[in-house]
Amino acid sequence: MKLSMLLLNYLGKTGRDTPLMAAAIFSAGWNVFESVESLEKPLNWLLFNYYLTTCLQSSISRHRQMLEKLFDMDLVMKARTVREFDKQFTSVMFGYRTIDDYYEDASPCRKLKSVGIPVLCLNSVDDVFSPRHAIPVEAAKQNANVALVLTSCGGHIGFLEGIWPRKCTYMDRVFKQFVQAIFEHGNKFFSM
Repeated sequence: MKLSMLLLNYLGKTGRDTPLMAAAIFSAGWNVFESVESLEKPLNWLLFNYYLTTCLQSSISRHRQMLEKLFDMDLVMKARTVREFDKQFTSVMFGYRTIDDYYEDASPCRKLKSVGIPVLCLNSVDDVFSPRHAIPVEAAKQNANVALVLTSCGGHIGFLEGIWPRKCTYMDRVFKQFVQAIFEHGNKFFSM
């Protein structure tokens, strides 16, 4: 989710001024406010939020001595949600005044209109990291460079098929077709 958000934000800021020819985005978290709210629902907190928070804490705990000069590490390590961790650590680390400023800037839904290259976005409406109501369908319709594909199921980067999914996933097939189209017909896209 984070990589998709970073790439979408980059594309929204650079427009056509990028060395990239095209991009494929899978399971983007379009609106960080909505993503963390979804993750804080009881079942989602139990299944995802708590684990993600402890992983974030673990990733910085080995640098605690150095980080204590910059952060209140006791508060960081007491965080029980991604939002609490972001408030105490991530937003501070990147120089934001508030967590709301950070989440506003990190939400790619506000920059979609400025994307200047062909972008394929694949999301599932049952993804707890990107709730259906937060997917910017109308904004995508306003930009000819953006193709937004929504599936009814697939979760977060799942898109598995069949009872015993062992082969290529829907996401794999869509990505392959998109890359093939860019290489075979890219000149048509870029002359638009």
